[in-house]
Amino acid sequence: MTEVLPPGALAGMLTGKPPRRDTFQGWQHYRTTRQQFTPAPQLTFAQWRVLSPHRRSLYDLHRTATHVNLPLQETPMSLKVSRLVNRRMRNNALKQKPATRAGVMITGWGYQGKTETVCEVAASFEDAWLDMHDHLNPTAVAGTWDLHAPAVYVQTPVTAKPKSTCQAVLNFFGASVTNMNLPQMIQQVAQSLHDHGVKALILDDITRLRMHRADDQDTLDLIRAFMSMNVTLVLVGVDIPGSGLLREARWDGQTRQWVMPTSEHARVHGFETTQTERRFDLVELDHFRYTTPVEMTAFHDHLGGLESQLRLLKAEPGMLTGGSMPEYLLRRTGGVVGLLERLIEDGAQEAMDSGQEFLDEGLLDEIVISLDDPARDPGAGEIPALPDGGRMASPSASRKGGRRRNGSFDDRGPRAAGG
Repeated sequence: MTEVLPPGALAGMLTGKPPRRDTFQGWQHYRTTRQQFTPAPQLTFAQWRVLSPHRRSLYDLHRTATHVNLPLQETPMSLKVSRLVNRRMRNNALKQKPATRAGVMITGWGYQGKTETVCEVAASFEDAWLDMHDHLNPTAVAGTWDLHAPAVYVQTPVTAKPKSTCQAVLNFFGASVTNMNLPQMIQQVAQSLHDHGVKALILDDITRLRMHRADDQDTLDLIRAFMSMNVTLVLVGVDIPGSGLLREARWDGQTRQWVMPTSEHARVHGFETTQTERRFDLVELDHFRYTTPVEMTAFHDHLGGLESQLRLLKAEPGMLTGGSMPEYLLRRTGGVVGLLERLIEDGAQEAMDSGQEFLDEGLLDEIVISLDDPARDPGAGEIPALPDGGRMASPSASRKGGRRRNGSFDDRGPRAAGG
């Protein structure tokens, strides 16, 4: 029989709080441990029954941990984002010219995996960059302590100002900002990015900037200034086009307030494409759609990847991919990856608690999730009519569901391995 983890090993894996990624130590912990979780072994119901009560409870705890730590899966939508971000990081890191480095903006609605996708790409890029340089900073001064940070992750302050944004960057390195004025802080940021060999700077929640405020305009100017510090800027936010971040407000002297230009106003005054738009490539991380055979197959593949990671004792092959289940899951979640994962995660726990030990529509009907997002594509969860009332056939057995990500320094971004 497959052996479950010893109690000590299981406790060591499940205890402790992961540090935040917006510090150097926290980012390094994430980067070096992100693929180290050991899922519970797959046991049959008969194998589970012969375990002692204590071992059975430990195994059930391990199963729960497995279901709430499902591996990040590559989707056609995330692959598009990964390729662009990885290409931009790699190409800019290899540039020798002093020209401003082009950046990337990642947009999309909530729960679609923007942050996790970008962090995985950045961590894989850093793995490859460190290997390339034997984990040494090639720009370090001889005889100095070398804190090498090719990738930096920072959250945009809730009420962003230039000083608080600089402080957020410096906090990543644990640098002191006591008694510094703004020019000194900007200089310190530039020096830190250079000294620590930073190649990519991720600013998450960038749509906390609301461009009608003067402070937000100044912060955007500061962010653009970061681009001249020989780093790749990756900005991540919800509905970036609708936030006004690309449209650059203008000060109206009569009303004494910042005004967003309309498209007609922009064309008349010759700034239809703003400086921000020219400096960044904008890419959207979208939800699953279900209108073409290719899209249907992609969704089936993703469900197959999820199914292979579940540890339910009475699950049968095709539990998530057979019959009407794919259409049901798309209808419940609108094709949003995060909502789908949450539905499966909560459903798996309910299946364990109730003793059913498999997922079906009846059980998932009892799981509450909300699609009350007024900005969501209204057609995201609609299922098209299939010829003769038929169902989309499951992918052939040779296709192995969703794919886990693994690091590789090539144009495709993190290379997918079999899930």
